[in-house]
Amino acid sequence: MVPSLVSPKPESVPRSASGIPTDSRQEERVRAFRWMLLARALDDKFASLYRAGKIHGGVFMGRGQEALSVSVGQNLHKGDVFAPLIRDLAGRLAFGEPILDSVRNYLGSPMGPMRARDGNVHRGRPLEGLLPMISHLGATISLVNGCLMARKFKQHAGHVGAACVGDGATSTGAFHEALNQAAVEKLPLVLIVADNQYAYSTPTRLQFACRDLVDKAPGYGVTGHSVDGTNLDQCLRIVGGAIQNARGGNGPQLVVASLLRLCGHGEHDDAQYIEPNLKQSPIGRECVEEAEKFLIQEELADGAAIKVWRSQIAQSIDEAVAIVQRETGPDPYKEDWCALATRHLI
Repeated sequence: MVPSLVSPKPESVPRSASGIPTDSRQEERVRAFRWMLLARALDDKFASLYRAGKIHGGVFMGRGQEALSVSVGQNLHKGDVFAPLIRDLAGRLAFGEPILDSVRNYLGSPMGPMRARDGNVHRGRPLEGLLPMISHLGATISLVNGCLMARKFKQHAGHVGAACVGDGATSTGAFHEALNQAAVEKLPLVLIVADNQYAYSTPTRLQFACRDLVDKAPGYGVTGHSVDGTNLDQCLRIVGGAIQNARGGNGPQLVVASLLRLCGHGEHDDAQYIEPNLKQSPIGRECVEEAEKFLIQEELADGAAIKVWRSQIAQSIDEAVAIVQRETGPDPYKEDWCALATRHLI
């Protein structure tokens, strides 16, 4: 089945490549891997369109972060709040963002969720729990806290909020204030830190002196978790467990994932500052390739099935781009510059 352009939920995979029925855990791994394939292919398409001069603004790829990202989006439920990073396309898709939303926003279509406003990465559907990305990442946590406080005041239980930031955000005052507030209020916050070794081009050794960012957790009175961000199975287990803990009333959870951004900060950045030894280290592993090896080893898929999935994904992306390229651009003379939320358009 080709992923839907409207709601790209891939079908459940009830059997392994060998025909043996799988359990829900196995289905979860296959589903996550397919989201990773879709996110990687879509990112590559955006990079290609950018180089061809079809995209104005920046393109920020999630290469190397897909395993962590998909583990967040796939473990969230309807009614939860998700505040993704610019590199969280896999998580966005798993949470329910349609392919057309991302293509329309990147290509500036007024039919997109932000009606061609706010640049091409600041997109979301707040009424559905998907918050637009905030460039000042520390403030993202406060935003999620506010959503969770509103649910608390309305006595809406059982929801969690996931805020995704990079290691650089942990150096901001907003990070401290928001995490402290979440701990005091015992909010069901899951704070995901992608420790990709650089805040843009600033290495972590110039950002913090603690041994590991997860060591900050006890100081705030929250539960800390460490995860290998290149390992899909580990990400699904640990991120999923942290979300479950928060949903169960156990307060904020801090998840720190070790990984490496396998590309520049954006397509405009050649990332020459990344140290070669990091690329050769375990955190420099290619998470999509590692996940594919794992699925084949566990007999959850074979090379032929994965080839079909890649072909289906490429077809769905080409269809989405073709649709958006036929749409007219924004017309400033016809635009009604009211707040989008007042018309319930998002």
